[in-house]
Amino acid sequence: MRNQKKIESSTPPEWDLSDLYSGIDGQDLEADLSASDQLANSFYKKYHGQVARLSGLDLSKAVEDFEKIDEILSKIMSYAQLSHAQNLTDPTSSKFYQTMQERVTTISAHLVFFGLEINAISDRSMKQKLKDKSLSKYEPWLRDLRLSRPHQLNEDLERILHDKHVSGRAAWNRLFDETIARLRIKIGREEKTIEQTLNMLSDSEARVRKAGAKALGKSLGQNVHLFSLITNTLAKDKETDDRWRGYASPQAARNLSNRVEDEVVDALTKAVKRSYANLSHRYYGLKAGWFGKTKIDYWDRNAPIPGSGETNYSWDDAKDIVLKAYERFSPELAHVGKTFFEKRWIDAASREGKATGAFAHPTVPSAHPYLLLNFMGRPRDVMTLAHELGHGVHQVLASKQGHLKCNTPLTLAETASVFGEMLTFRSMLEKEENLARRKAILAGKVEDMLNTVVRQIAFYDFELRLHNERIKGELPADKICDLWLDVQTESLGPAIRLHEEYKYYWCYIPHFIHSPFYVYAYAFGDCLVNALYARYQEAETGFVDRYLSMLGAGGTLGHKELLAPFNLDASDPDFWSTGLNVVGSLIDELEEMG
Repeated sequence: MRNQKKIESSTPPEWDLSDLYSGIDGQDLEADLSASDQLANSFYKKYHGQVARLSGLDLSKAVEDFEKIDEILSKIMSYAQLSHAQNLTDPTSSKFYQTMQERVTTISAHLVFFGLEINAISDRSMKQKLKDKSLSKYEPWLRDLRLSRPHQLNEDLERILHDKHVSGRAAWNRLFDETIARLRIKIGREEKTIEQTLNMLSDSEARVRKAGAKALGKSLGQNVHLFSLITNTLAKDKETDDRWRGYASPQAARNLSNRVEDEVVDALTKAVKRSYANLSHRYYGLKAGWFGKTKIDYWDRNAPIPGSGETNYSWDDAKDIVLKAYERFSPELAHVGKTFFEKRWIDAASREGKATGAFAHPTVPSAHPYLLLNFMGRPRDVMTLAHELGHGVHQVLASKQGHLKCNTPLTLAETASVFGEMLTFRSMLEKEENLARRKAILAGKVEDMLNTVVRQIAFYDFELRLHNERIKGELPADKICDLWLDVQTESLGPAIRLHEEYKYYWCYIPHFIHSPFYVYAYAFGDCLVNALYARYQEAETGFVDRYLSMLGAGGTLGHKELLAPFNLDASDPDFWSTGLNVVGSLIDELEEMG
């Protein structure tokens, strides 16, 4: 079922959200809204102003009550987000999402005081309370909560910010998502979604890639002032929040939430930027040579290499490849992964109105994660499935920690996903005997790694420049475009030709809008996985068990504690060079192939 222009594809699944609620008008949903409202009001009356006086045992009971309420509210919002992601352009879906945001925000306002009062407890007093075993089980959550102590405001201000979020940042996020979902890119006589257009950039036909790239750039350019307004507004909103909370830099809040030291992120960034010449510049120069050129156009960056043919996969092919790769590593990992397919926890079909890209949503421990993809049969889609399934399996294994302790910091959350990609890549490469297709698989992996490491650090650099410039005043669209072209030129190198319309390509990147400075987590995860996989290849006894334990730890441990069993240390400057050298060695192998 490979190496054909068109394939008879098994139908990619759509997920079943009934494990959360029966429907947007379901009585079970309304019952949870009513129950959580009553519980939150009772919680406020019982504990407001009293938290510091509670014994360790009583504080543990309060945390348990809080966890119960927060899990119900998180379940409601998970359902609203996933329902909306199915069709961002449907008015009923949009109204439901907005209504749920407003109702949950109102209910959860009664809980804002709790974290603030916990953080007002002195270290000495908290240490004494934690001697109670019933409270000590929440120590990881309390530890992370108290990291924000220097940056929290008084209760009235926190309540105002909480209440205004739904009509502030959340509203701008929704505007961005629905604008992207409604975009129709005119290509010849056809109109395509942004996902369908981006898919054209991996087509084997140069004319198709060029048509898609040019049309996408034109469409983004026609909407650049709206995207500039959204970006400027959210950057200013963040600057205001950071200033009031006393964060020293635009990225400081993200680093704190990721529980990673500023110097570790700086070391990663510097190491990747130093590697541009040896990695992206060298690879794209090599790829240009395969095309018989000294430069290739930006729309050829992810093009299939000449002579490799066009390899497509059905959904069943992709599922089989990924699960077998997981099975080879760990039957337990594969067993959890199979559940996503058997119980319809995946929405993989690409369709109009659906959210672009891919994600894994953990929902809550009392339910299970859901995966969203836009599967079109490309080799890269197989890797995306492996990536998102890695997230999903990680989230299932971590759920045993409970609602307050299961969420992994972003830097470590990317570990299981990238490791799943590596397992799948190695499996595909080993089984492929055709030299041309082996070269194509290897080149595809290098491109994925460059997209994960170099491209994401370039994105991070772009965000740094944008947010630092925004402090001085609003940025015209042309200025944002100039910042984008500067970092892209620097990271991609002299073998990539950037055309005029490429300056608008920053507009569609959702991470800039939803999660400022998220993107370095991809590079962190890729380099970390390279080091982890090297340990695995050394066939150390017990690696799989240690790996599964790491995933099962959820948010209870930081990166130093989680990596210690593997004798790895992300604070070591040489750590990042080791991970980057793995990418370099794959490029070496491609150079030897010619």
